Amino acid sequence: MKENVKDRLYLTTIAEDAAEAAREYGLGLEIAEFCTASNMDLNFGHWDNLVCEKLRVAGADRCVFHAPFNELCPAAIDPLVLDVTKRRYRAAMELAQTYGARRMVVHSGFMPFVYFPEYFVERSVAFWTEFLASVPPDFTLLLENVLESEPDMLVDIVRQVGDRRLLLCLDTGHAEMMKKGITLEEWLEKVLPHLGHAHLHNNDGTSDSHSALWDGLIDMEHVVKTILTCCPEATITIETRESYKSVQWLIARNFL
Repeated sequence: MKENVKDRLYLTTIAEDAAEAAREYGLGLEIAEFCTASNMDLNFGHWDNLVCEKLRVAGADRCVFHAPFNELCPAAIDPLVLDVTKRRYRAAMELAQTYGARRMVVHSGFMPFVYFPEYFVERSVAFWTEFLASVPPDFTLLLENVLESEPDMLVDIVRQVGDRRLLLCLDTGHAEMMKKGITLEEWLEKVLPHLGHAHLHNNDGTSDSHSALWDGLIDMEHVVKTILTCCPEATITIETRESYKSVQWLIARNFL
């Protein structure tokens, strides 16, 4: 079990110590340098060299790629915004593959008070169905919750698309911040059948602080145990601001 967990675990490069911790514990990296789309255009050489150096230091033979998300929405009302979203996601997917990534996290793009849920689901299903036509058979898109107050919309999107190349990414910190009328345990239970990836970080419910696994309201031990038991193919990224301490927390609880 421990060896299996090790093979499924990644560290986000938003943590300065991610590459060193990944090397020491034999973990993968989740590349976050291109969350800002302009980094694929402006001074690309700098960001590319930075990513390559982190992968070298980590000695990582596997990585997850986090796609850009600023101003992008697969359910956009403006057709020009929708076109930019498609172009950015395609470019991100191509870049991800140059680093050896076969899994890419994408934000849902949902904004409360802007999109009606039914409209958002319908438009998102159409977008992802079309987009998947150009996705390689061994490449997986991982749809992450951000501003949703419950998981039902994203579950509906993935269920209606009905393609295992589109799965859910449960972001525990975002869910804890945004949830209304639902516990995190209930959220987790709903997404489990469609879960491909998870971002683990904690908070106190007032800010998206990306705190250490134990530092907040989330019973992270329960979350980790549930994912490892119920979703044997799901991968996990520790998306905290420091990597070492959260990895050591997992070790102390016999997950690694």
